[in-house]
Amino acid sequence: MRIITGSLRGRRLKSPKNNDVRPSSDRVKEAMFDMLYPYIYDGMVCMDVFAGSGNLGLEAISRGAKRVFFSDNSRDSLGLVKENVKYCQVEDNAIYLSGDFKANIKRVHETIDIFFLDPPYAARLVPEAVKTIVETGNLAENNVIVCEHSHKDELPEELCGLKAIKSRRYGGICVTIYANQFSSDKEENSEE
Repeated sequence: MRIITGSLRGRRLKSPKNNDVRPSSDRVKEAMFDMLYPYIYDGMVCMDVFAGSGNLGLEAISRGAKRVFFSDNSRDSLGLVKENVKYCQVEDNAIYLSGDFKANIKRVHETIDIFFLDPPYAARLVPEAVKTIVETGNLAENNVIVCEHSHKDELPEELCGLKAIKSRRYGGICVTIYANQFSSDKEENSEE
């Protein structure tokens, strides 16, 4: 597991010691950030809602995020995130939130440009997390929620008033992007 591009390119991150956390593979992460290209800019604010190892949030920092909220209900996972953040020397860009994902989303009183949702697949928490984000109203206008999920859990075209603008499949993993204030150009599902 490594940072793919940007200011931290090539840094190898520590992985979880057990199978409780499933970090996004480099292949899926690279594809995800390629899909996000139009939404990536210097100074963006992101939230890695199910942070695990911090893999997605650190990639966002490497690509210009000024701040990432790392959220997880596991102390071990947040400890691993802190180790990876320290290793990358980006402590000033990280804020840690411990506890339930819904409570953590509600604790952020700042507009978020990109939310990353990569919960445990079996828990099927994406719809509930999207609902909580929409209810808080802190998704920036014209910005996105990125959902990594199992191909068995197909997500709808519209979820809580947001439109799915991109959806791609990579083996057994799907990445679906929901946007605020968008209504068109949903890309066809494709397997790569």
